Amino acid sequence: MKGKRAEEPLAGLPRNFLRACLLLLIGEQPAHGYDLLEQIPRLGIPHVDPGGLYHALRAMEQEGMVLSWWEHSSAGPPRRTYRLSKEGVEWLHAWAGALRESHRYLSAYLERYDEIGERTSTEAGR
Repeated sequence: MKGKRAEEPLAGLPRNFLRACLLLLIGEQPAHGYDLLEQIPRLGIPHVDPGGLYHALRAMEQEGMVLSWWEHSSAGPPRRTYRLSKEGVEWLHAWAGALRESHRYLSAYLERYDEIGERTSTEAGR
């Protein structure tokens, strides 16, 4: 991924989409970084660089979106757990609204594309 920031997962997705995904997952339940890394593919992002994910979490904590604390475990080393702050909940709602709006625009485009897609393919074959 030369020249790209590690927290920008894939071309075609909104800038900082990884943050929106992290807000959603943490909003569902507080989680450890490793747990979040394992859950991200369920949101359609096939691979996220672990360093990029932890960088995004640290940045989100510095910006006040998430809060974290160390959880000690008898089965292994302490792990940092993340939960949404009040500001993080507001950002989660803002992202959902923006994505709903984008979905509406993209759906309208794709509907019209589907109407002409077959016709243009046939015409190109002549």
